[in-house]
Amino acid sequence: MSTKPNIAISIGDINGVGIEIALKAHEEIKQLCNPIYCVSQNILTQAAALLHTQLPKDTQLPKDMQLREVFGDCNIEVGKTTAQSGRYSYDSFMRAVALCENREADAVVTLPIHKEAWMMAGIEYKGHTDLLRKHFKKEAIMMLGCPQMFVALFTEHIPLKDVAAALNFERLETFLLDLHNSIQKEKIAVLGLNPHAGDNGVLGDEEQIITRAIESVNAKVGFEQFCGPVVPDVAFAPYFRKNYNYFVAMYHDQGLAPLKALYFDESVNISLNLPIIRTSVDHGTAFDIAYRNRANTLSYINAIKSALEFTNK
Repeated sequence: MSTKPNIAISIGDINGVGIEIALKAHEEIKQLCNPIYCVSQNILTQAAALLHTQLPKDTQLPKDMQLREVFGDCNIEVGKTTAQSGRYSYDSFMRAVALCENREADAVVTLPIHKEAWMMAGIEYKGHTDLLRKHFKKEAIMMLGCPQMFVALFTEHIPLKDVAAALNFERLETFLLDLHNSIQKEKIAVLGLNPHAGDNGVLGDEEQIITRAIESVNAKVGFEQFCGPVVPDVAFAPYFRKNYNYFVAMYHDQGLAPLKALYFDESVNISLNLPIIRTSVDHGTAFDIAYRNRANTLSYINAIKSALEFTNK
């Protein structure tokens, strides 16, 4: 009996690059873990035909490549946003989450969904993290990155005009404490919201809230784990990143634009502060290259490795 961890693979939007990535990386992944693919044999067969490839020989051998059938009246429509593919990716994800809840899997790794397809399917959630937050009634933290640099997002998928209003002392203090509980020893730089981190109130006063939250949390955890507010336009400069590779960004693009400029292919998405381990690729469905044998597997492989690291903590 294999002692390797069981990793549930949520297959993502079947009209995008998810299945191609899973098939390409299968031989490497199965050396690291026992992948359990939440997808039907029918969908895999359609994908293999579109990719002009053969399915791995062990797809017919559950002891080697495990499938958990996800049923649904669904056919692959390459590069299209459809309600059917949205529903299928949602059902695949929920099957993977259930495997962790039932202790049949040690972690979930997700391939990319399409948020509009979820909306078309009538799914109320904005994405994986939003769903996990409501499913477990826990404030999941979205952190993205790679060993060279990780960025946790204080706000995620909200309009930029709403970010300042979302920043308050109690919410930021709770966020930082939850982040500490997931990352207990690393030093973490917290970015300011405004240009020049407010310039002592000249360009905004939200940094006063950030300063208070940092001071409060550092006192509670017993050491200076969080520093800031750091001027956002210098935080990712090489000289600063010598001392920090964990950052808190106040909003989505503040943290992810520099991360993806530096480490687009390597980065993964990690959901913290949850009762299960979930990691994901840090890219979209890439409809423009779907089923053209051009998808890069590096983020997926790194997501698997990150999931394995967290199962060993």
